[in-house]
Amino acid sequence: MTLQEIRILASKGEGLKIEFKKKAAHPEKIVREVIALANTVGGNLLIGVDDDGTVSGQRFIEEEIFVMEKAIQELIFPTLEYEVSSIKLSEKKGVAVFKIPMSNQRPHYLKEKERKQAFIRVADRSIQASREVWEVLRRGKNQRDTVFTYSWKEELLMKAMEDTGKITLKEYAKLAKLPKFIASKTLVRLVLANVLQIHPQEADDFFTLKETGV
Repeated sequence: MTLQEIRILASKGEGLKIEFKKKAAHPEKIVREVIALANTVGGNLLIGVDDDGTVSGQRFIEEEIFVMEKAIQELIFPTLEYEVSSIKLSEKKGVAVFKIPMSNQRPHYLKEKERKQAFIRVADRSIQASREVWEVLRRGKNQRDTVFTYSWKEELLMKAMEDTGKITLKEYAKLAKLPKFIASKTLVRLVLANVLQIHPQEADDFFTLKETGV
């Protein structure tokens, strides 16, 4: 990637496929952005670019790359494949580009003690993936025809969707008087069967009919 290409990319602002960082401070937090890109549709992490898209560069960019690569290697599971390059702005300043493909090994996650945290990209933000999003990522990467029994649980759900247009896990579990884990399995199964679409949120994800969207 050339400097001109970086400037054009940066001028568009942060979004689904691009994240800016001035420097690699707190790499243990920045890896969440890397995970989110890999778990969603891929994209680029630019080090040396301000939040407003100014390509200001960073001194000793090689050290910034070293810090980020160490964090990616030590904190992200399973191992994540990526490409990294750097462009010089001046003798002392440069910009690093981490190109993150959408991974076939998703969901990638950050492991803190015994807790596994996966992240996904929503617009220009990276948010923690819910259990349902995690399952869709895990099972959807090797998608096969999903077969399920269409019972009263699904009929009740479809009727509610026709009335309201969308539903959350909590709402469905309450409506159908189901344990949350049963309601969760039902919703995930319907997402994998391309009947429903999941819309990840920072609070409660919601689900819509696949053909209607939002």
